[in-house]
Amino acid sequence: MAELDPIQKRLIEEIADIHETPVGAYNFRANSKLAGRNTTANIDIISKEDGTGIDIKIKPGTKNESVHIPVVISASGIKETVYNDFYIGEDSDVVIVAGCGIDNCGKQDSQHDGVHRFFVGKNARVKYVEKHYGSGDGEGKRILNPVTEVTMEEGSYMEMEMVQIKGVDSTVRTTNATLAAGAKLLVQERLMTHGHQTAHSIYKAELNGDGASADVVSRAVARDESYQKFDACVIGNAACHGHTECDSIIMDNGKVLAVPALEAHNVDAELFHEAAIGKIAGDQLDKLMTLGLTAEEAEQQIINGFLK
Repeated sequence: MAELDPIQKRLIEEIADIHETPVGAYNFRANSKLAGRNTTANIDIISKEDGTGIDIKIKPGTKNESVHIPVVISASGIKETVYNDFYIGEDSDVVIVAGCGIDNCGKQDSQHDGVHRFFVGKNARVKYVEKHYGSGDGEGKRILNPVTEVTMEEGSYMEMEMVQIKGVDSTVRTTNATLAAGAKLLVQERLMTHGHQTAHSIYKAELNGDGASADVVSRAVARDESYQKFDACVIGNAACHGHTECDSIIMDNGKVLAVPALEAHNVDAELFHEAAIGKIAGDQLDKLMTLGLTAEEAEQQIINGFLK
């Protein structure tokens, strides 16, 4: 693996919890260049011929293996779009850790748009973790616009953990999924904005086979002057089960717009949605403050627990 500078190492630790070279397959990208790659007998990583990204191919039956594909940007003014395709073989069970960290100390905007396409084979299981993080004291913005497209075959399962807690000035997060019979999708989003940041989360799940199910849950905190919008749509085209939930804490002058939507095209489709937006309850703060915490410490404890 290429030598990373201290800033790049810190970014990788933040987004992928990597403190040393991981075991298994990985592909590290730093400032638009390949910084390290490893494959295994069951997981291959291949650069696309046009240089726009990588193909990750996981053999059928692969169990208890992982793939790490973090991206870091530590130079101001970099703008890139990367396309990564994941082919997950039947009956496999794997963990995929992605994400992007941007440290911008310059005047120009830095931007990474990652397009991830998943083709999940029959009865395969995937846990996908995507974390976004921004830092740096420059005037340039830190912009991240991830797109995730998921195609799930019969009986497959995918759990997605989508996290953005700090430092991203602008993001549009788009996720589209189509599910065959018996497939199950679980999405857990955790998001916090502050300052003048904006975040727009878009989720669309099409349940096309009997027994398919999708559960999309967002926990979000909007602080200062920041703005968030949550769009979630579950479409039931069969005898299926779908649920969306948005639970947001609003603070200071923050703004949140929740737009849950359901479409039922089958008489046996069962679809539900929930949305709640509110401030931190005063009695919660009072209780923690009686234990010796300051108001600020109590507030942070509540937020940490909410986003956990």
